[in-house]
Amino acid sequence: MIYQGKALTAKYLEDGIAELCFDLEGDSVNKFNRVTLQELGEATTALAEEAGLKGVLVTSGKSVFIVGADITEFTELFKLPDAELRGWAQQANDVFNAFEDLPVPTVVAINGVALGGGFEMCLACDYRVMSTAAIVGLPEVKLGINPGFGGTVRLPRVIGCDNAMLWVATGNQQKPDAALKDGGVDAVVAPELLKEASLDLLKSTIAGEFDYKARRVEKTTPVKLNDIERMMSFTTGKAMVAQQAGRHMPAPLTAAKSMERNAGLNRAEAIEVEIDHFIKLVRTPQSAALVGLFLSEQAVSKAARGFAKAGGDVKQAAVLGAGIMGGGIAYQSAYKGTPILMKDIAEAGIELGMKEAGKLLAKRVSRGRMTADKMSAVLNSIRPSLSYDGFDKADVIVEAVVENPKVKRAVLAETEKHIRKDAVLASNTSTISITHLAEALERPENFCGMHFFNPVHAMPLVEVIRGEKTSESTVAKVVKYALQMGKTPIVVNDCPGFYVNRVLFPYFAGFDMLIRDGADFRKVDKVMEGFGMPMGPAYLMDVVGIDTGYHAAEVMADGFPDRMRHDFTGISQMMFEAKRYGQKNGIGFYRYEEDKKGKPKKCEDDTALEMAAKAKQASVELSDDDIQARMMIPMCIETVRCIDEGILRDPADADMGLVMGIGFPVFRGGALRYIDQMGAKAFCEMADRYADLGPLYQPTASLRAMAANGETFFK
Repeated sequence: MIYQGKALTAKYLEDGIAELCFDLEGDSVNKFNRVTLQELGEATTALAEEAGLKGVLVTSGKSVFIVGADITEFTELFKLPDAELRGWAQQANDVFNAFEDLPVPTVVAINGVALGGGFEMCLACDYRVMSTAAIVGLPEVKLGINPGFGGTVRLPRVIGCDNAMLWVATGNQQKPDAALKDGGVDAVVAPELLKEASLDLLKSTIAGEFDYKARRVEKTTPVKLNDIERMMSFTTGKAMVAQQAGRHMPAPLTAAKSMERNAGLNRAEAIEVEIDHFIKLVRTPQSAALVGLFLSEQAVSKAARGFAKAGGDVKQAAVLGAGIMGGGIAYQSAYKGTPILMKDIAEAGIELGMKEAGKLLAKRVSRGRMTADKMSAVLNSIRPSLSYDGFDKADVIVEAVVENPKVKRAVLAETEKHIRKDAVLASNTSTISITHLAEALERPENFCGMHFFNPVHAMPLVEVIRGEKTSESTVAKVVKYALQMGKTPIVVNDCPGFYVNRVLFPYFAGFDMLIRDGADFRKVDKVMEGFGMPMGPAYLMDVVGIDTGYHAAEVMADGFPDRMRHDFTGISQMMFEAKRYGQKNGIGFYRYEEDKKGKPKKCEDDTALEMAAKAKQASVELSDDDIQARMMIPMCIETVRCIDEGILRDPADADMGLVMGIGFPVFRGGALRYIDQMGAKAFCEMADRYADLGPLYQPTASLRAMAANGETFFK
């Protein structure tokens, strides 16, 4: 044994050839935490002192290679003063450099996920052999930072500046064929051949068949481009990166600039440049939000897995209602491997549901993501029916009929008679009380909400709603089914609108009040898109369906009349009464025409502008900041109320729910992190400037207490 640690070991495999194996003790994955970094330095020193060493094979003792840095640990490092953070980053790079400078050739066997610091370790090796089951990449920009262990230095010198900018600026994971094509790895082999092939390459290099020293020279000296070539490459590349990243995400362009500046330098100087840019990005609010969101996502996933442990596998599912929503649920279930029955009362509904599933599958085939045989198999696992035949074998049955409490109660009560006593019933309602719907059932403990977002295949969130009598085993079963479907479930306690819709409708109320006070809805859309929302509120209403929104708003007004019932006729109500429902009938705030691909194209509509003029009751001077504040304050305060009332488990669920449910801008981290970044005191002061707009704009007592005590939602 050359070296034995808690994160890695080094020992001889055979004469002169050592294996450096990453295998982090007490963890299911390898990651670069402080222990791993320290031990890599110690193991490298030990290897360098071995007189008989001829070569090093780098491997993993786990199913992954190295998933990246331990973000939970490094967030504390990010709080250090610049000088201390620089010292840590330089120390980490010294470790990688020392490994790269070992006096013998090195080959890495990439058996699984090698991302971020994990792939930077691979880049420090002379040769890289990749399993067909592995993925590699540098996804740091998705956390608002750029690589910090030499990634922006080594990658351009390995795969060229153009490819490196694409890899780093997108942060995308690279599959084996793409990684090999670009030169990120030297060979791709089947998993069972990986170690043998890597060892063969190492032996060939030791024998002098490959010049590993020449490779090192390339990685430690300036990029082989003259000044004009370098200028052309980076000028074009930066323009593309800036256009794709947008003004809210500085990390991609900053990473490209880091590569541009370090391209003409030697390794030591280039790494100094990388560290400069790394520290700059660590200090941005976007980085804080994105790192926080990453940690929230981990917390939400961990909680879901915890719920699901008691759920048991769902081997057969069923869905009631075969429209667009039912067809989407059926597609998602079948595509992810859970067979599903799809029932409707009319043949036309069945045809619509199957058409929806078929359309989604055909799209995957046309894009090369699925074979025709696989498509047939998935379609065959969706069994359409006009009766309850086979429902006695279903473990979970999802009701997805029209959003009407009387209809839903009748359908649920009837369905309960045709299913097993231990089967779970779930309603895909977006606003109707689960406790109220359960009153129609003999086994309310086996019933809960399972709120999907439209379109089902694209939206990752599922709200699992616990009614007053819902059992823990029912919640567990539905959470497990959501996970089987590839969704991210959050468990929500019952209330009007549950969580996402409950906080979305105060946002829409803010919009109605803006139009009442003289704002142009087109400008409001533009300002909120500038804030980072995927679409402005008027356009969003059109996409959701103004009729759907109006009925949901009525539910919310009944549930929270003190703050969600208007004392004026808003533009949304006027649109509904004029039967302008949005995209579904081609007319709403905007007019919709089909483009060349058959998709609805948004156009301005004179009648909508005239209606907005009639809805105007005042002429308030409104800046862009006013518009953003008046839209965001009600949503944020309602989110705080949901935490106060125990509707949600914790702030992580709240922010992830908004990001995944309505597309809240990731670089802001969610409503609660938005408050944190502004500071509760500053947020309350902002809200107080609009207090005359009513209860939606008045902070809760808990938020004022946080402001007084300097507290935050996230520590």
